[in-house]
Amino acid sequence: MASPRLETYCCPNRDAATQLVMNFQPAVFCGVCIGSASVSLLLTILQLLPKKGQSPRKMPKASSSSTILLLISICDILGGFGMIFRSSVWLGFPGFVANISVVNGTDVWPSTFCVGSAMWIQLLYSAGFWWLFCYAVDSYLVVRRSAGLSTIVLYHMMTWGLAVMLCVEGIALLYYPSLSSCENGLEHAIPHYITTYAPLLLVLVANPILFRRTVSAVASLLKGRQGIYTENERRLGTEIQMRFFKIMLVFVICWSSNIINETLLFYLEMQPDINEVPLKNIRSAALITWIIMGVLNPMQGFLFTLAFYGWTGWRVDLKWRKREIPWESMSSSTVGENTYPSPVNYQSNIHDSKKISTTDSQQTDEAISMLSEGNTSSDERLTRSSPIYQGW
Repeated sequence: MASPRLETYCCPNRDAATQLVMNFQPAVFCGVCIGSASVSLLLTILQLLPKKGQSPRKMPKASSSSTILLLISICDILGGFGMIFRSSVWLGFPGFVANISVVNGTDVWPSTFCVGSAMWIQLLYSAGFWWLFCYAVDSYLVVRRSAGLSTIVLYHMMTWGLAVMLCVEGIALLYYPSLSSCENGLEHAIPHYITTYAPLLLVLVANPILFRRTVSAVASLLKGRQGIYTENERRLGTEIQMRFFKIMLVFVICWSSNIINETLLFYLEMQPDINEVPLKNIRSAALITWIIMGVLNPMQGFLFTLAFYGWTGWRVDLKWRKREIPWESMSSSTVGENTYPSPVNYQSNIHDSKKISTTDSQQTDEAISMLSEGNTSSDERLTRSSPIYQGW
């Protein structure tokens, strides 16, 4: 699971709340993390692999949104590998991890492993949060026709730059001036928690607003494409809205337990003695949400693929296929048709005029198809309702 408590556990003088959750059934907790992360990894990779009997979807042009969705899944996969590795070491070598508790110990490898693995998990899940925010921004810009594949470079710079900067800054403030003196005061811990949860809270607040604006813009595009708002277009808009709803639902399910757990642990930290009897229910709630985090955090990768693409099936096609490049096929067919070109091609001129008259409709179809990519029924209805399909 991804929690700033993983970094604070690396401090030998960790606070009592962190000590409470990290010492609660560590073998069971590590086993839960390994099991949940392993299942999520296998199912996520299965979802992303090509399937037998399914032809690759042909897009009018490359989609930055589809690239972002793939990068979100990659971040979840790599973060899951980090969870499995960290939990396996903790479960297999308890004596190695126990050396972290020794103040001024001569063996630096336990602390190095603790800090390195925690930073790996935090960095990748933080990058996943930023990519999810970029997906919401890109969806809105695509509908507004203000984005394209070239903007993916800006998204890379923003996502990886902010993720690395916040991760390094939070770790540096937490461990300053050394591991033996971290967690001596809230001035060390609070900046670390802020840098960890800032992208998560940004997605919770900003993405619903951006998704709502995108859905409204999609409805306007569908109405203006042919001047009418048919049942198929209404259903297509509803499916795009449901896709955004599923994405946010998965995100809330997987990470709401983290926010609840941190709230409870911070409340316990503010108490003079967290072992008091009146705090028993709060301690129990913190421990329960701690285990829930170990289950739900790694499952985000698989649940996101369900929200993105739906269930893609079990039949995996591992045969390598050469994919036809759209512009290459267009050029070859053009050469074949115009081997002996005439000085004036009236048919081509008529075709060009028709293409100009349907440019806006094609751009609308491209924008909608990018948002509904992965939904076969939506793609088919979009194709049948487009002017190109109707023989314009």
